[in-house]
Amino acid sequence: MVRFIELFKPIARFFPDIKPPDRKVAFNEKIFWTAIALIIYFVMAQVPLYGIGTAGLNDPLGSLRVIFASNRGTLMELGIGPIVTAGLILQVLAGSKMVNIDMSNAEDRSLFTSASKILSVVMTVFEASAYIIGGTYGALPVTTEIVVMLQLVGAGLIVLLLDELLQKGWGLGSGISLFIAAGVASTIWWDSVAPMGPMADGKYLGAVVAFAQGVLSRQSITRVLSRTGGLPDMVAFMTTLGIFAIIIYFNGMRVEIPVSYARYRGFRGKFPLKLFYVSNIPVIFAAALFGNIYFISQLLWQRYNSTNSNFWFNLLGTFTTQGTQYQPSGGLVYYVVPPNNLSLAMAEPLRALVYAILLIIGCVFFAVTWVEVGGMDARTVAKQLLDSGMQIEGFRRSEVPIRQLLERYIPTVTILGAILIGAIAAGADFLGAFGSGTGILLTVGIIEQYYQIFVQERITELYPAARGFLGE
Repeated sequence: MVRFIELFKPIARFFPDIKPPDRKVAFNEKIFWTAIALIIYFVMAQVPLYGIGTAGLNDPLGSLRVIFASNRGTLMELGIGPIVTAGLILQVLAGSKMVNIDMSNAEDRSLFTSASKILSVVMTVFEASAYIIGGTYGALPVTTEIVVMLQLVGAGLIVLLLDELLQKGWGLGSGISLFIAAGVASTIWWDSVAPMGPMADGKYLGAVVAFAQGVLSRQSITRVLSRTGGLPDMVAFMTTLGIFAIIIYFNGMRVEIPVSYARYRGFRGKFPLKLFYVSNIPVIFAAALFGNIYFISQLLWQRYNSTNSNFWFNLLGTFTTQGTQYQPSGGLVYYVVPPNNLSLAMAEPLRALVYAILLIIGCVFFAVTWVEVGGMDARTVAKQLLDSGMQIEGFRRSEVPIRQLLERYIPTVTILGAILIGAIAAGADFLGAFGSGTGILLTVGIIEQYYQIFVQERITELYPAARGFLGE
């Protein structure tokens, strides 16, 4: 019987593909291509969609845009949302065993990559269609709708190819991680120090600039530290710094298992199991799940239930119009969008509590699933240690005892780390941290990954013999 995932194999031939390099790409060249990808992203995030003007009030992503590296009304309208959603769907299918796949098998990994690419394109077309049909840009002529659709799909393909360009070895890391970090960093910078000129009420946008303005004008300490109207203030700025410190602290916590190299006597080291064992994967998928619930429910409400007359649609979500955005007012969507400052969280404690619980449950579910799907379970790690010539001190060189030892730690750090990630992200959201708690978590993890990549690249350039030891 042909497996479901093999059905993507003939279709993948018709999709554009980035060939992996047939030579060792120099570190400086990787930096160059990574910078080119980042520049293209920033340019696309500023180029407005042709034909929409200022039509439409609806923003289907709202405050979640920073997580999806998207920008309203530009070519990056969809951001990395379709790619992350495709990965979310495939992970759930693989984790539930509805799709049977062995990530240790090279052919299965190739099929999984092809399926992810195809599904990403499908999700791009689906989300672009939903934006247009749902009236996000208001009433548009049919020809303009086609033009907008082509722009969104074309931009989605470019993002997909940029991500593949980096992952295939031409650049560093992945496009998804790079664009998320860039989007969050720009948001934090803008909210912190961007002057942006005086606002309508005589205040500046950036929290630090506004703080300096308040001090110079001898305002009260309360007004200097906290601002009304949802403007960035020093309380949120200090919260952002505090969340960064907390995440960095927990990110450094790990369990170190003594190992030795079987081929060389006296060579000893430590195999680290980090508290955040699966890094930022759980919060990415949890954010994608919540974002898609928000996205779909808002489009359905605007299109079919703007009078709140349908009971079943009301269960999914109801909205009210505030300015240029729709705000959740009831249903499931009300509990998957956090109150984004402390006063709102205190005014709606039940909503804040339910959101935190749902986020933590989502993080735990995706963490456990990713450990199984991503080859990070005890059995796979034990086999990798043995294949690399390592063994755990005090145990015979066999897979069974090593696996049993790892089973004591891996499930614990997976679940505990996911709970902490969810709790920190929710708490940062309630305190109004710049870039959102989820965005800060992702950025810290991404920066650490890039630091490790830089160190590894420099080591392999200086000491080519180390490539085999590092798995290159």
